[in-house]
Amino acid sequence: QVQLVESGGGSVQAGGSLRLSCTASGGSVSRYGVGWFRQAPGKERELVAVTSWSGGTTYYADAVKGRFTISRDNPKNTIYLQMNSLKPEDTAIYFCAADGSLEWPEQPKRYGYEYDIWGQGTQVTVSS
Repeated sequence: QVQLVESGGGSVQAGGSLRLSCTASGGSVSRYGVGWFRQAPGKERELVAVTSWSGGTTYYADAVKGRFTISRDNPKNTIYLQMNSLKPEDTAIYFCAADGSLEWPEQPKRYGYEYDIWGQGTQVTVSS
């Protein structure tokens, strides 16, 4: 059974950068669409960025477009989220997810309920 483990979260001042990593174990996610979602206190989980199996197609939430970059290294079974120009409103728990129901997708799915493999999350805190 595939498990996802996130790392790289932490505390940073506004304008700073962080790089999140998500490594899969117990199986490969290289043939699945994957993504990052986040949940702030008192708010619903929301999409951050998703990517196709090859990384060739990506989709970003408007709130992070131009600041965040999703990428993947399939041989390493790892997904990344580079976060630049961080803002206090980016503070949240960040989760990586994989859509194990569809292999080799060219278009990544955009809703959290469509993903069935989830990590435990990593906290990102941005102070002003």
